[in-house]
Amino acid sequence: MASLARVGQAKGAESVYFVAARSALMASLARVGQAKGAESVYFVTARSARRPEARKLSRIGVKGCGVGAEHPRMRVLLVEDDADIAAPLVRGLEREGFEVTHHETGGGALEASEGPDAPDVVLLDLGLPDLDGFEVCRRMRSGSEVPIIVVTARGDEVDRVVGLELGADDYVVKPFGMRELVARIRAVARRAPARAVDSPVSEIGPLVVDRRARRVTMSGEELLLTPKEFDLLAALAEDPGAACSRQHLLDVVWDPHWYGPTKTVDVHVANLRRKLGDARWIETVRGVGYRLADPGAIP
Repeated sequence: MASLARVGQAKGAESVYFVAARSALMASLARVGQAKGAESVYFVTARSARRPEARKLSRIGVKGCGVGAEHPRMRVLLVEDDADIAAPLVRGLEREGFEVTHHETGGGALEASEGPDAPDVVLLDLGLPDLDGFEVCRRMRSGSEVPIIVVTARGDEVDRVVGLELGADDYVVKPFGMRELVARIRAVARRAPARAVDSPVSEIGPLVVDRRARRVTMSGEELLLTPKEFDLLAALAEDPGAACSRQHLLDVVWDPHWYGPTKTVDVHVANLRRKLGDARWIETVRGVGYRLADPGAIP
């Protein structure tokens, strides 16, 4: 609980209450000097504000359920010609769990934005050595629906309007906060066209999860689940046997900006275990989260 501080106003007016932020939630500030005399960029690393399990998972490369190519971290393409700015940005984004590719030129960015390893989100600076950032944005948008966030020191209204008109999904002016940037990345990613699901139905032994009909049956008998319980079970059923982090479950079932207790997941898991009839359906993976497994298949 955050400590409450009370400030008494003069002359008998009502008291003003405000919440003093916990020291554990204070993000450290890092200052990055831009080259060539440009204004400095400040960003927040936000290490202390993140949940312990999220920090651990980001270090080992786990974003959601499972490890490896089936469930890769969100890929971010950073297009920034100033190495003094790009290096700490890359580190900060990687600490937040993103897979970051950095290019200094517009030509390199255009090549990296195509093919099987195309990024999920592009962070685009406008002042590039070979191509104008607006031209890079236009070319990317002409052949792709990848979300583009312009990140630049140009804050004039005209520049904002031109960038958005050329296809950028968002426009961030330096200086900016890392937590704000991460929130904007996740926001544009949510609005991007969803990837197709191979099948709306998952069958794990006698358990059937039908996402299209939002129905769950166990040995042919329908289970009555709340909307959140269904979403949680559906998330676990995407890859049976794979460990899902609490942070991933919070992101997909609740909200990427959820700052409530992670115990919310634990409470819903307990309810699901009871309704599934056997607690072994959902295994606890210590220090990570949960996995869905058929107890009848466990030797």
